[in-house]
Amino acid sequence: METSITNIGNEIEFLGDDQISGDDEMSGDGVQTATPLINQTPADQPVTDQDLLDAYSRAVITAAERVSPSVVYIEVHGMTSERRNSPRNPREGRGSGSGFIITPDGFILTNSHVVREAKTIDVTTADGNKYHAQLIGDDPDTDLAVIRINAPNLVPAHLGDAQKIRVGQLVIAIGNPYGFQYTVTAGVVSALGRSLRAQSGRLMDDVIQTDAALNPGNSGGPLVNARGEVVGVNTAMILPAQGICFATSIDTAKFVASRLIRDGKVSRSYIGLAGQNVPIPRRIIRFYNLPVTTGILVVSFEGTSPARNAGVREGDIIIGFDDHPIAGIDDLHKLLSEDRIGRKSTLSVIRQTTIVKLEVMPEESQKNR
Repeated sequence: METSITNIGNEIEFLGDDQISGDDEMSGDGVQTATPLINQTPADQPVTDQDLLDAYSRAVITAAERVSPSVVYIEVHGMTSERRNSPRNPREGRGSGSGFIITPDGFILTNSHVVREAKTIDVTTADGNKYHAQLIGDDPDTDLAVIRINAPNLVPAHLGDAQKIRVGQLVIAIGNPYGFQYTVTAGVVSALGRSLRAQSGRLMDDVIQTDAALNPGNSGGPLVNARGEVVGVNTAMILPAQGICFATSIDTAKFVASRLIRDGKVSRSYIGLAGQNVPIPRRIIRFYNLPVTTGILVVSFEGTSPARNAGVREGDIIIGFDDHPIAGIDDLHKLLSEDRIGRKSTLSVIRQTTIVKLEVMPEESQKNR
């Protein structure tokens, strides 16, 4: 929902002996002599901490000015039932978040949890104008969504490349925390390649960790580099901690946004079972020389699911999918992608003490239909 400033050494340039000052004097034997001078230009002056801070400020200002016209404030209204209220008497819920324009024709990228199940969505652009927005599609598994407004003179943000960012690099977050519109915070990339659990239960990979301050309302806003290029979508923070915030990689966001704009959804496959991660008995690991020490214990099925139709039984332990070892539910989730839909795959399971290979044909996940 962490820096040190290093002083830069200075070089003093001396004029050579063949460079003569205007106050040259003649020696007694008639030979002209010269007094060497030190060329003290502004570039040769010591670089102070203030100079470095000014450079830092200029970088933040430049990035903020470049991306701010693309940042929007999102207000949502919908029906929600709080824990203390009966589901039969839902209360009108309101919320807010951030987003940023990604195309000149009004497509806006934000978080799924900001707009999901909203009855109405209103967007305020940087010029203060307010527009009604349409939900194009959302993907809870990556916590991303695309909405669209019909407005003139929109300025899309420049999308960067998450593969080029480095730990320690300056990043700037822009959003609307607690409704305070267009708030800028700065920090560094604390870590790369983090994994974060989405509200849907799937694991989000390649998440960026930063210490740029995020608060409720920052969700969906851009995380940008010093050039004003978006490298991430702000998505979460750890509330008890300070300086531990997360953003979805812009590379992931590009892929998801393209699918949402094209299809209104991101298709994934499923085999329709419920399971839990369990350790595999050591004697079975040694006997079969297994590459994993844990697997997925099958607990139940969803009706006539692909897994049930393939002959999987309750109590089986899944250890492989095609040629990939499966050590847990997250491994299986990663492999159940769109290209697996309708394609026969081999599921390896431990049944009692025997390894059984079954043919399963994954179907499109029902929640994506």
